[in-house]
Amino acid sequence: MTHLDLSLPADELTARLVDFPSVSGAEGPLADAVEAALRALPHLEVLRDGNALVARTSLGRAERVLLAGHLDTVPIADNVPSRTEGDLLYGCGTSDMKSGVAVQLRIAAGMTAPNRDLTFVFYDCEEVEAERNGLARLARDHPEWLAADFAVLMEPSSGQVEGGCQGTLRVAVRTRGRRAHSGRSWLGENAIHAAAPILARLADYQPRHPVIDGLEYREGLNAVGISGGIAGNVIPDECTVLVNFRFAPDRTEEEALAHVREVLDGFEIELTDTAPGALPGLGHPAAAAFIAATGATAQPKYGWTDVARFSALGVPAVNYGPGEPNLAHTRDEHCSRSAVLECEKRLRAWLS
Repeated sequence: MTHLDLSLPADELTARLVDFPSVSGAEGPLADAVEAALRALPHLEVLRDGNALVARTSLGRAERVLLAGHLDTVPIADNVPSRTEGDLLYGCGTSDMKSGVAVQLRIAAGMTAPNRDLTFVFYDCEEVEAERNGLARLARDHPEWLAADFAVLMEPSSGQVEGGCQGTLRVAVRTRGRRAHSGRSWLGENAIHAAAPILARLADYQPRHPVIDGLEYREGLNAVGISGGIAGNVIPDECTVLVNFRFAPDRTEEEALAHVREVLDGFEIELTDTAPGALPGLGHPAAAAFIAATGATAQPKYGWTDVARFSALGVPAVNYGPGEPNLAHTRDEHCSRSAVLECEKRLRAWLS
């Protein structure tokens, strides 16, 4: 097992983490190295479940803050090992999110007497289907490990605070017809043609832009797929439009689905996937102190992240990390070394 030196500067530690291939489902060697490094720190209690790790201080502080990051990456695209060009560090996971994990490890190793008790969570399988998500497993099997007053998910956010996250759901909207030979089309009913009103309603849809905790979220209801047809000479008897609704965190999943059913009233609708949003919680004192200490600008999170899992546990959470979200999962994924160092500096200031 390769040793992780937590005394390295955060940018160099990021490079070492990138050099550990850890595609989702294969995080074991990296989890082992992180566990060994954490267990060498006497001020931390270390717990493990599969390839997810939790490390905690127990200083009796009035408040507990949780810092979380995932160890896995998307499949490698000829971008491991890492390489450096000036201030830029290239490699799979540099932005999403081994730079954030490096900052976590530096804080865990270097802050033995923070002003708040700290919990560090390193988890597996974030980049794949939700049922494999390590944080979801911890929330289900060990919710007490995740108890906190405030959480920071080290997702790439370009060093800005992104509050909460939007929810997402997908539905399959089906139309039915009657099959016939296309040479005698008048004998059939074309299910693909019957989907035209669905697309028209979606094209005309006016989304909400609700303001929550001073952040403007932008909802969206869109067709993201369409399928139908049997053969080049057959009138189709079924068509399915896949619709995705990204909804603001002031809606519950049930309210979001009811809204979709209202917009697409009269059509056959099947819910295929859903995940709740997370309120930003910026009114919480710890959140206000975090924003003030980091000097970051609070922004809404338009995508879905695991902050929703903390919200479900009653823990206010924000996204904050040094990576650039637009570079996540790309072949030339990279991060700014100076941004990684600055992120660590700001977190240390908040926790000192």
